[in-house]
Parts: sequence; structure tokens; C-alpha cells
Amino acid sequence: MKKGSIYFLLLLFCAQLGITSAYAQNQGDEQQFFQIKTYHFDNAEQQQQTDQFLEEAYLPALHRLGIEPVGVFKPHEADTSGALKTHVLIPFDSLNEFASLSQQLNNDSEYLSDGEHYLQASHDNPPYKRLESTLLRAFEYAPTLMTADLDAPKPERVYELRSYESPTEALNVNKVDMFNAGGEVEIFDRLNFNPIFYGNVISGNKMPNLMYMTSFEDMESRDAHWESFRNDSQWEELSAVEKYQDNVSHIDIYFLKATSYSDL
Repeated sequence: MKKGSIYFLLLLFCAQLGITSAYAQNQGDEQQFFQIKTYHFDNAEQQQQTDQFLEEAYLPALHRLGIEPVGVFKPHEADTSGALKTHVLIPFDSLNEFASLSQQLNNDSEYLSDGEHYLQASHDNPPYKRLESTLLRAFEYAPTLMTADLDAPKPERVYELRSYESPTEALNVNKVDMFNAGGEVEIFDRLNFNPIFYGNVISGNKMPNLMYMTSFEDMESRDAHWESFRNDSQWEELSAVEKYQDNVSHIDIYFLKATSYSDL
């Protein structure tokens, strides 16, 4: 496919999402896009193989392209599902940067060499069971990826990833507005939730929904923060506003820990 055709399809994709060409070209807009890649594994050997690829090939290649910080997370000990998963959080300054990543990586000989064992895995010995991708656009009031201001070493930290599904697209817009103009982001900031990102899903397997990640020194700190949130007078007032009622139909909460090689 010609470069012009690819760009046209990208603009068409943006138009369907209500994103202008200025967003696609990242001209005059500060809101980043985030991709969450979720690897599902059948066994620990697959996870170890993917870990090696991410640490030795994938993250270094993203860094060479100026894409950072990149977060890599696994289920925390508090997660009782027993699932073998790895989440990779990647920030992009534009949809163009996201769309061109595969070609950029395919042109990186160091990446192809360092990741050969993973990239050339056979069909009967794959490095994962399934790979899911979710694409988000950062909130207006939190336009970029953030880093945790924590003293605890990575192994002790708790990263909490939340997904809020809404009954309809209109109510999803309403919930995003509640975070932005309504002041929910402001409450999290004031209570020192150490947010990593806030974003609305524009392509994924659970829609319409928004997702956000906060971080804490440990689980005890996490519980204390949420207790202060529930009792906060500004939250009590905001949650009672009539226009913000019934805008969430399902919530998923994931407790995660950062890998040793994660940037976050």
C-alpha cells in the first residue's frame, strides 16, 4: 500500500473517532495517545520469553525512537485470578507515531537481531497465548503520561488500573466530562493518588469505556487513599450531581506491579 493511501486511511480512522486531522498530525494538540498491550500466557516459560524480548529488544527500540517512558506490569500478589499476563503501556505523541511504529521497528536491524528468538518463534511454540491491544486518548485535564512520585522500591509498589464501562457512548462522554470539567481528576491530584494516566478508549475490546492508572507505596497506602477519597467532601458533592448519575455500568480493577525493567 502506498504511503498516501495509508495516511488517507489514518485520517478516515480519525474522522470516525471524531478526531480532526490536526490531532492526527499532532499540530497544536498536547493530548497523547496510549496503547496498552496485554499479553496472555499459557505458562511461565512463555512469559519469561516475552519478558526477555520486552527488556532486551522492544523497550530499547522504543527508546531509540524517542518513545518513553514505557511501563511494563504484571499482576500484583493481591490479584487472586492466577492469570499469567503482562501489560505494556506505551505513550504516543500522535496517531501518526502509533500507526508508523511497526514499520519503524521493521527497519531497526538491532531490534530484529535482539528480538529474533521471539519474533521468529514457530507456530507450535509461540511466546504467548493471545495479545490484546487497547488504544486510548489522554484526558484534556491530564494530557500526558505521568511518572510515580513514590519512595518505595518497584517491587513494593502497587499500580491500580481501572476500567469504567458506560451503558452508552453518550454516558461515556458524560463520565469523561465528570473527570475533566467535573473535577474528579482534581480530587485525585489533591489526594496524591500519583496518577500515571487517564484516557478514554477509542479502540479496544471493552467499549465504551475509560481507563486510568494510579500508584501507591504499598497496598496499605492504596486502601488509605481510597478511604480518604470516599470521605472527601468534594467527591461527595460531585457524585451527587444529577447530570453525572448512572454513567458507569461496570468496573474492572487490576492490581499490578512494575517489572524491574519498566520505566514507570
